[in-house]
Amino acid sequence: MNNLKRHPKILKKDSTALLVIDIQERIFKVMMNPERIIENNLKLINGFKILNLPIYFTEQYPKGLGETEQRLKDALADTHAIQKMSFSCYGASDLFSELRTKNIKQVVVTGIESHVCVQQTVMDLLENNFQVNVVADAVSSRKEIDYFTAINRMSKLGAEVTTTESVLFELLEVCGTDEFKAVSKLVK
Repeated sequence: MNNLKRHPKILKKDSTALLVIDIQERIFKVMMNPERIIENNLKLINGFKILNLPIYFTEQYPKGLGETEQRLKDALADTHAIQKMSFSCYGASDLFSELRTKNIKQVVVTGIESHVCVQQTVMDLLENNFQVNVVADAVSSRKEIDYFTAINRMSKLGAEVTTTESVLFELLEVCGTDEFKAVSKLVK
């Protein structure tokens, strides 16, 4: 059994962070499936908290687009927003450097819009040798064609496309623990 391996793309607790991109008051309501986006982001945020994993979130030009949607903001109360003017989080202060410093190798990405800020961030993370897991049911765009084209493009460029539950259960790794019971309640 010693020569058997797990797949290297499976998320690992000791090297994974969550990045929630620009789910802001004045724009999230015009996205496709806005309530699903909030619901799945809340599951991920709360799941990462249960697992005691790092969470980052950004706000694109909050003066114009407003702050993070209130339910998410409440869940993220112990984390500060990283404000940015660039579409990519590459331009969000020293975020990428901090991820490296904290030995984060796998970044779970959610947010809006799929084809703008999310896609550009994913591309820049990939270029900087991070494994990126785009959570398909926790990202959105206003138009279906933009969403599906972005998901397809990010996948072709090397991002792992996944879902909320897949992320949480990969990080849990085993059942029967207190963490498993708490996360299971989130996804029911």
